[in-house]
Amino acid sequence: MISRRIQTVVAIVLLAGTAPPVAAQELILRLDPKDTRADFTLSATMHSVEGSFALKRGEIRFDPSSGKVSGEIVFDAASGQSGNDRRDHKMHKDVLESERYPEITFRPEKVGGAIALQGSSNVTITGIFAIHGIEQPMTVPVQLTASPDKWAGEVHFLVPYAKWGMKNPSTFLLHVAGSVDVTMHFSGAISPSR
Repeated sequence: MISRRIQTVVAIVLLAGTAPPVAAQELILRLDPKDTRADFTLSATMHSVEGSFALKRGEIRFDPSSGKVSGEIVFDAASGQSGNDRRDHKMHKDVLESERYPEITFRPEKVGGAIALQGSSNVTITGIFAIHGIEQPMTVPVQLTASPDKWAGEVHFLVPYAKWGMKNPSTFLLHVAGSVDVTMHFSGAISPSR
């Protein structure tokens, strides 16, 4: 009798060990426009120009079991401001051409490294960055803090706008760098997909 119970327990353990693992559910991060922005710094003669862009919309899908990531983060190009109306007008009219190219986007495709579903992670995200009608592949470092219902983080990268076909606004007396230093701060609610 005891031997038969032991056989039954062993059989259950063996069957449990061969059962397919339960797939982790895809997670959706919906970015909060109030807590998400892209700050920029442009080095110039004797000073730096600082400003920011507002989030238009953003949703990222992440599959913890495969590491696959998809979605889109969209910033409103016309929202860019540096605190100087004349300079901002020139930026929108001559450099970004915001009326013609109203969105700045990043579409993530791949995660490098492991994302902790709770706590901090340092990973890279590879995807497509689109600005001024040009799409460029880009891999960016991401500092991420995750909790069960909210994720927040920071992404830092350079945009070599002059190399990507945008006008450099330098003048005879004022010289600016050909790249813009961008830091994206993001936060949003995380939930399983339905």
